[in-house]
Amino acid sequence: MSKTMSENHLPNDGLTHFDAHGQAHMVDVGGKAPTHRVAVAEGRIVMQPATLEIIKKGTAKKGDVLGVARIAGILAAKQTSNLIPLCHPLALTRVAVNFEVLPAENAVRCEATVELHGKTGVEMEALTAVQISLLTIYDMCKAVDKGMVMEGVKVVEKQGGKSGFWSIETPKHL
Repeated sequence: MSKTMSENHLPNDGLTHFDAHGQAHMVDVGGKAPTHRVAVAEGRIVMQPATLEIIKKGTAKKGDVLGVARIAGILAAKQTSNLIPLCHPLALTRVAVNFEVLPAENAVRCEATVELHGKTGVEMEALTAVQISLLTIYDMCKAVDKGMVMEGVKVVEKQGGKSGFWSIETPKHL
């Protein structure tokens, strides 16, 4: 005798984007109360010393690398729901993208902070802002350095919602 999908209940192991039948779905946040939510993400791009020097001096042929990357990251955070299928479109109240040049590591560190007053978190928006900022740096500098590596992209802080506040200590190499 053949079992139906409901009889073959697939446990979702706490993954919220799957229903009881194992099918992908957008999480229903309609019953949640709006709260102030913040997420901070970070990552870095490692490059040749000469490439970092071009970024520091502002002499890249395509223009102000970090300025363009900052705008790209802000725009990316605002477009996250268009890029990641099950993300909710959100009315963000703040997106800040900042860079730290790390000469000793031949790297640029990116940190994105995203905020809203809403029913769902903004971790995906912060992560998207970091990744697109780093990709923009790569794009603007690839003519002189095709070996750049993006690494360490992660959420480092989250505020609001069911989990309240949490933060991870930034490793010394970032």
